[in-house]
Amino acid sequence: MRYAPITRIIIRYAVGLIVGVDAADVLARDPDVVTVCALALGAAVEVIYAFAVRKGWTT
Repeated sequence: MRYAPITRIIIRYAVGLIVGVDAADVLARDPDVVTVCALALGAAVEVIYAFAVRKGWTT
């Protein structure tokens, strides 16, 4: 799955709430920030999925 579009949306709204709209647009357009956040988001999804498999929550 490609996490970059989801990450851009998360960055834009999270930073917009915390810092301001101008900073959110700048960070959402920075490819390095998007890449690092997308990798973190992908890793978090995989960790949560592995945990769910161990607990038997998947079908």
